[in-house]
Amino acid sequence: MSLSKFESMLKTNSVYFFDSVEFEEIIQHYLDTGKHSLAQKAVNLGLQQHPTSVVLKLLQVELLIFEDKLKKAIKLLSEIEAIEPHNDEVFIQKAIIMSKKNKHQESIEILKESLKYVEDPADIWSMIGMEYLYLDDFENARLNFAKCIDVDYEDYSSLYNVVYCFDMEGSHEEAILFLNAYIDKNPYSEVAWHQLGRQYFILNMYKEALVSFDYAILIDDCFIGGYLEKAKTLEQLERYQEAIDHYMITLELDDPTAFAYVRIGECFEKLDMADSAIQYYRKAVHEDPLLDRGWILLTHLYYKQEDYQKALYYIGKALEIDDANVLYWRKYADINLKLNFYEEAVKAFYKCLDLEDVAIEIYIALADVLLFIGDFNDSLKVLIKAEQTYKEFAEIEYRLCGLFMILHKEKYSIAHFKKAIKIDFEYHTIVKELYPTVFEHKEIQKIIADYKKAME
Repeated sequence: MSLSKFESMLKTNSVYFFDSVEFEEIIQHYLDTGKHSLAQKAVNLGLQQHPTSVVLKLLQVELLIFEDKLKKAIKLLSEIEAIEPHNDEVFIQKAIIMSKKNKHQESIEILKESLKYVEDPADIWSMIGMEYLYLDDFENARLNFAKCIDVDYEDYSSLYNVVYCFDMEGSHEEAILFLNAYIDKNPYSEVAWHQLGRQYFILNMYKEALVSFDYAILIDDCFIGGYLEKAKTLEQLERYQEAIDHYMITLELDDPTAFAYVRIGECFEKLDMADSAIQYYRKAVHEDPLLDRGWILLTHLYYKQEDYQKALYYIGKALEIDDANVLYWRKYADINLKLNFYEEAVKAFYKCLDLEDVAIEIYIALADVLLFIGDFNDSLKVLIKAEQTYKEFAEIEYRLCGLFMILHKEKYSIAHFKKAIKIDFEYHTIVKELYPTVFEHKEIQKIIADYKKAME
C-alpha cells in the first residue's frame, strides 16, 4: 500500500506523509529491485519529512557509495557516527568504503571492531571472509566463512566459499575432511555431498566421487549439478552409456545446454557410434552457434572419416569464432593439404607464424609446401628465418642444401649439407626424397661416401 501510494504521489506531484518505517521499506524495495533513481527520490523525501532519522541517512550513504560519491558518504557517516558511535551499520558502510578504495586490510579492521556491537556476527564474518579473499589470504577467509557455518548449517553460500578457499590452497584432502565433518552434522545436504564428490573427482578418486554424487541425487532427485558431475565421473570410469543416460536426465530437468550435448556426443564417439556423436555435436552448435568446441569436434570426427570437405567446412566455422587459435589454423592447413589446396595451406601456416606459433614443424611444413608449388625463394626465406631460432637442426640444414642447389648457389648448398650430416647423418635421405636431382649431384654423393668411409 505504501509503495502504491508513493508512486501515485510521484505521478500527481502531490505530497503525502509517510512514517520513517514506510520510507525504509519503500527505499529498500527500490534498492533490491535496482531502481536507484526512485530510491534516491524516496530518500530525499524521507529526509525532508524525517530529517533526524539515522536509518534513512544510512540508506542515503548506501546510495552515495553505489554512485561512487565516497567523500560525501564519508562526511555523512561521520555525522551519523557522532550521534550513534556504536551503530553496527556505520561500521559496515565504512568497511564497504575502504573496500571500494582497495584498502582491504583497513576494511577488515573496521569489521572486526564492529563485532563488539553486533547481535548477529555471521554477516560480519562473511564480509571479513570476502575481504580476505580480495587479499588472496585464503586461510583467513576460510576460517571466517567456517564461523558462519558453525552458527547456520544451511548457509550454503559460506559453504561454497570454504570449499573455494580449499581449492585455491590446493588442500583437497583437508576439504574432504571438512566436508565429511559437515555431513556428519548435516547428512541430508545435497550441496555438501556434491562438493565432496567434486573433491574426490579432483583427486581422481572416481569411485568415491560416484558414491557422493549418488547421495546428492538421492537427497534431491532434481539436482542437476549432481547428475552432471556423476555423468562426468562415469566418463572417467569409461562407463559411457551410463554417462549418456545421466546427461539425458539433465536435459529433461532443465532447458538443454550445448555443454550437455557436447558431452553426450563425446561419449557416443568413444563408443564408436559416430553417427550419434555427429547428431549431438550438431545439436550443440544449434543450441550455441558460438561454441567453437562443437565445431572443432565435428571437424575432427569428419577428418577421421576422411570426409575432408565437411571437415573443411566445420573448421571454417570454428575459425569464424576464434581466428586467433593456432591449433585451428594448424588443422585448417592439414585439411587443405589433404584436399590438395596448397595455397590455402600456405596461408594457414603463415597465419600460425603470425600468431607466434613458431614450432619447427610449422616452418618445415610451410617450406615443403612452398617447395612443392615451386615458390623456391619463399621456401628459402622461411627456412632462413627458422634457422635463426633452430640453429642445429638437420631438418632445416638438409632443406637449405636442396634449395640453394636449385637456386644455383652450389657453395652454400654444399656448406649446409656438410653441416647437416654432422648433426644427423641418417636423416640425409630427406634430400633424396625432396630434391632427387640434388641428391644425385656428384659433390653431394662424394660427401656421403667420404662420411661413410670415415665412419667405418
